[in-house]
Amino acid sequence: MPKRRQGQIDLRVDDPQQLLDMLDPYPFRERGLDSEVDAYICEHAEEVPPQTPLAIAVHLPVISADSVLAQSLPGVFRQNFEQQAERRSNALTRLFAEGRKALAIGLLVLGLCLVVGQSLVNIFPDSRLAGVVMEGLVILGWVANWRPMEIFLFDWWPLVQERRLYRRLAQAPVTIRARPPAH
Repeated sequence: MPKRRQGQIDLRVDDPQQLLDMLDPYPFRERGLDSEVDAYICEHAEEVPPQTPLAIAVHLPVISADSVLAQSLPGVFRQNFEQQAERRSNALTRLFAEGRKALAIGLLVLGLCLVVGQSLVNIFPDSRLAGVVMEGLVILGWVANWRPMEIFLFDWWPLVQERRLYRRLAQAPVTIRARPPAH
């Protein structure tokens, strides 16, 4: 067997069908990868430094390596990873849309809280209770901005990382290697 190169992810299966999502109703050329195979590849790809090119080697028995299905695997892998990257892009778009809506609501609530709180302080200038209510309303206004800040500061980053990983995987060459039967 050839020496394993850095950035190479090896998959050893007895039948190329094991790599595919069997619940997917499409013929194998359109069928996606099994979710466990996808997760395995991603887990190993995450360990490879970003500057190191990725490669995927599928090791199959000699009898399966020349099949039509085995020869179509590079396209199946590429299409699967491109679709996964596109899903992350779509999720990112939806997340930012949700963030913009949440920010608009949060800023509106903050503005209302500040106006109501300041009005109470102006109406009852010597009231300690009005000051406490004002502070409570300011806190409520900032809490209303918690979710948009969470989205714009933290939630988007994992989606970008996943999309980047899937784009790398979509560019990775996939080779089919025949392996001799086990003794």
